[in-house]
Amino acid sequence: MTEALKRKVALVTGGSRGIGAAIALRLAREGAAVALTYSRSADKAEAVVRAIEEEGGRALAIEADSADAAAVIQAVAQTVRALGRVDILVNNAGIATLAPVDKVSLEDFDRMVAINIRAVFVAVREVVRHMGAGGRIITIGSVNADRVPGDSMSVYAMTKSALVGLTRGLARDLGPRGITVNLVQPGPVDTDMNPAEGPFAEQLKSLLAIGRYGRADEVAAMVAYLAGPEAGYVTGTSLTIDGGFAA
Repeated sequence: MTEALKRKVALVTGGSRGIGAAIALRLAREGAAVALTYSRSADKAEAVVRAIEEEGGRALAIEADSADAAAVIQAVAQTVRALGRVDILVNNAGIATLAPVDKVSLEDFDRMVAINIRAVFVAVREVVRHMGAGGRIITIGSVNADRVPGDSMSVYAMTKSALVGLTRGLARDLGPRGITVNLVQPGPVDTDMNPAEGPFAEQLKSLLAIGRYGRADEVAAMVAYLAGPEAGYVTGTSLTIDGGFAA
């Protein structure tokens, strides 16, 4: 444990696995109490909580499907009831349904928009009711907002591009209140959803300047910086961590 985020409270959506779990663990190691949401992986969410508690931290797992606005609202309320407030919001929950544009169903379109965009707006709207000066809002987007290297990604890329404008607007809205708002755009990262040895791995590695997938803990390190006191002058920006994917 370090002291950088001591006495801070963080809420991480989609924090049961992959990048979200790495972020929850890193923020806890920096001293924050952490609430994390999950939609299906209760066992994995509880494993993250146990890992934090075993290292002397404080954590809480909350079941909340980010596609359900009411569930997002309730997750924020539950965090405040249990931990007192929210100082750091990390909008990590996201999905990708990849298909050619003429094969994307309206149901898939609506669900991607609901989770990747609407849930971010709802979480921010609710959190800022409890967040004071020094607050941090960090959203996990994607390098696909800037570069789409293949087909079947149009709707996903659209949802991630929308976060760029939302981040800039929120930074203007919340800057006078001392709250910073930033977007982190990872490239290919080794997770369950996109494993470094998966079916698309070799194609993606060929586009990377470094030639390897990123690690979830590398993304978490960038988030921890943005959440900390040294990033107080960073707001309204999109920070890319992609191994040179967009270079």
